[in-house]
Amino acid sequence: MTPGTGKYVILIGAVIMGIGLIIYLFHDKLHWIGHLPGDIRVKKEHFRFYFPITTMIVFSLLLTIIIGIIRRFL
Repeated sequence: MTPGTGKYVILIGAVIMGIGLIIYLFHDKLHWIGHLPGDIRVKKEHFRFYFPITTMIVFSLLLTIIIGIIRRFL
């Protein structure tokens, strides 16, 4: 391992903590996550299936934009 690896692990941990803090503080305002049009939900008597395809696409686009902005400035 190189010294740079430790920096990346700390950075990833800080990002995860930041996401957790946002979810903890704003959980009542984030109720739309997972309930977008296009998310597949099947509920039967003894069976539940949930596939949040639209939510995953939105998060993927946001993450791509954020990473692109960070790369431009670094």
